[in-house]
Amino acid sequence: MLTIDSILARLGGPEAAARLCNVSTEAIKKWRQARAIPARHWPAIARETGLSLDAIAAHAEPGAATSAAPNTGSTGRAPPSAAPATSLPRPQPGAARMPAPVAAPAPATALAAEAPLAAPRPAGADACLVLADGSLLWGRGLGAHGKSVGEVCFNTSMTGYQEILTDSSYAGQIITFTFPHIGNVGANPEDIEASTPAARGLILRADITEPANWRATQHLDAWLKSHGLTGIAGIDTRRLTRRIRDGGAPTGLLCFSADGAFALDALLAEARAWPGLEGMDLAREVTCRQTYGWDETRWTLGQGYGHLEAPRHHVVAIDFGAKRNILRCLASAGCRVTVVPATATAAEVLAHQPDGIFLSNGPGDPAATGAYAVPTIRALLDAGKPVFGICLGHQLLALAVGAQTKKLFRGHRGANHPVKDLETGRVEITSQNHGFAVMPETLPPSARVTHVSLFDGTNEGIALADRPAFSVQYHPEASPGPQDSHYLFERFVQLMEKRG
Repeated sequence: MLTIDSILARLGGPEAAARLCNVSTEAIKKWRQARAIPARHWPAIARETGLSLDAIAAHAEPGAATSAAPNTGSTGRAPPSAAPATSLPRPQPGAARMPAPVAAPAPATALAAEAPLAAPRPAGADACLVLADGSLLWGRGLGAHGKSVGEVCFNTSMTGYQEILTDSSYAGQIITFTFPHIGNVGANPEDIEASTPAARGLILRADITEPANWRATQHLDAWLKSHGLTGIAGIDTRRLTRRIRDGGAPTGLLCFSADGAFALDALLAEARAWPGLEGMDLAREVTCRQTYGWDETRWTLGQGYGHLEAPRHHVVAIDFGAKRNILRCLASAGCRVTVVPATATAAEVLAHQPDGIFLSNGPGDPAATGAYAVPTIRALLDAGKPVFGICLGHQLLALAVGAQTKKLFRGHRGANHPVKDLETGRVEITSQNHGFAVMPETLPPSARVTHVSLFDGTNEGIALADRPAFSVQYHPEASPGPQDSHYLFERFVQLMEKRG
């Protein structure tokens, strides 16, 4: 009988399999524990062993080794197809239970396109997620009726779902929340990073329950409806996350039908037609339309947000999708902030006579946004003004000095990412949200790497030796540490004071 172990034996053992598939032996160990091999490795295994893809699919998919038993997915519970449909009622308001998934998603396979949309619709399912590989996931709709298409990613944060949904860096993406309790603190008008959510949808494990937090002013479902944002619950998010981890972020279409009708073939065609984030300039979609001033400072318990009374410096922030809390951190550091659109020219920026220039976070492919942003940044560097960049701003600064960027296989999204400051040796716990990264090997000699990810070694920060400019890939304003990275704003202020 063909098993994971027998497939590994045909490859010459775990170490040989790891070399062939370009993974660690620890990954091979996880394959054996899960009795599953990620689909992206099947073609290489087929070439090496002579096995057909059909044979590998039959024995290397999750649950294949125990095909006589019901497929329970990662939760240990059988999906609705193995249990009465009545076991999945929609909870009543105030209920605080953990519902079972509406349907365990089918594993991603190289053969999905040959038999797409095969998952039967369980009773009570009124929403679906269609992936471009033909996989179909059923669930219960949240928020507004409608459909949206985008890149399906995952975020591992345990708190801050409202900030995540309103972070403009999520434009073009459907967010899978790995933490099951989303909505339990409700929604409020203070915990937003932009007035309009840029995310295209959300995917949850559990249904939204009644809020239980003193700051809540609205139910999350009502907040989603007010912004026209569509979501789906009842999805096995652990299994979907493993699919993204092993196979990369797929394109997906989320549909919450008002009449219960789904034209699945048309939804699949729409998902497959979406071009993806590479080459996509989304900063133009989320940037401000006109220049405005900002003086609101960080939130404090019992007082809320404050206002800057005596600014010491003037900063022009180029808005590629700026988060409000970044602007608050600048104001709290004593900076009066003038926010300008992403398309502002160097002359327009310098006309405000700033002491320093901030390059904000934002969505999309930095190379696409760089077509108009890089010439501006180069001119600002030539003017000698201190420059500080975060996230997309970090990538654009790197592009401006001649480096290159690349799309990450699965991206970094969460509030538990360890980053090492190479200058001090300190490790910061950071919040991250990016799907592209700077390629450090392409940096010029005048730029040095200052921070690296301890997850995968990717670049997390640079500083220029010949210009007063630096940047980081992560979000120092998000405070997961909670104040591990606030020193970066003070560093920016010190640069301005030194130049001033």
